[in-house]
Amino acid sequence: MSQPGPLAGKTIVVTRPRAQAAPLAAAIAEAGGAPLLFPLLEISPAGDPQPLAAAIARLAAYRLAVFISPNAVDYAVPAMLARGPWPAGLIPAAVGQGTVKALAALGIDGCIAPSTRFDSEALLELPELAAAQIAGRRVAIFRGDGGRELLADTLRQRGATVDCITCYRRSGPTDGVAPLLAAWRAGRLDALTVSSSEGLRYLVDLLDAEGRAFLQKTPLFVPHARIAENARALGLSKIILTEAADAGLLAGLGAYNWAA
Repeated sequence: MSQPGPLAGKTIVVTRPRAQAAPLAAAIAEAGGAPLLFPLLEISPAGDPQPLAAAIARLAAYRLAVFISPNAVDYAVPAMLARGPWPAGLIPAAVGQGTVKALAALGIDGCIAPSTRFDSEALLELPELAAAQIAGRRVAIFRGDGGRELLADTLRQRGATVDCITCYRRSGPTDGVAPLLAAWRAGRLDALTVSSSEGLRYLVDLLDAEGRAFLQKTPLFVPHARIAENARALGLSKIILTEAADAGLLAGLGAYNWAA
C-alpha cells in the first residue's frame, strides 16, 4: 500500500528496461507512489556473438573502452573477465553514472564519465577524449544495435581508430499495452517516466487512437532534452524535462504541480 509522501496516491509508469527499473520503482514507492513497471525496451544478447569475441581477444590493444549503457556492461564485461583480468592500460569510459556503477560492481574502477549531462556530447567534452589524447589510439565502443554514430564519428575525426561492438540488441515490448490501457481507463495512471526516445516511439506505435489520446493528456517526465524533442515530434505536448538519471526524474515528479 502506498505510504504518505509527495507522490501519495499517484501511479507512475517506469519504462526502463526490466534490469534497470528497480531503483526508480523503489524510489517512487519510497515517495508514496505506486510504480507500474512497463519496459519499453526488451534487451537480449546480440544476434552475432563473434564481434564481441573478437574484441575481447584483442582487448589489450585498445586504449579506451567506452560502454554506452549498463546493458553494454552486463553483456560484455563478464565475458571479458572470464578470459582474463582487465588490461592495465585500458581506460574504461561511460556515458552515464549508472554505467559507472555497473562497471564498479564488476570491479572495474577508474572510469571516466560526465558528471552532469549524460550523453555522447558530454563524454566528448572530457579532456581524456581530446584529439591530443586520442589521436593514433584504438578505441572500442560497446553498445546495442543501432544508435547514434556521433561518438564514433567524432573520435575518428580526432584521429582514433574506432571499433563499434554490438553486444546486445533492443526490441519493443512483446506483451502489448493492455496494462497501460487498463490503468488509464480506471483513472489510475498519473504519469510516465521515459528515458529512451526509441522506447517512446515503440509505445506510440503500439497505441491505438484511444491510447494515444490518453498519452496526450498524461504528464511525460523525460531526463534529456533530446527525448523531449522527440516526444514533441511525435505530437506529444505534456512533457516535463527533468534533470538527468533516476534522481532527476524523481525530483521532477516530486516538484510537479499535480493539481494543475
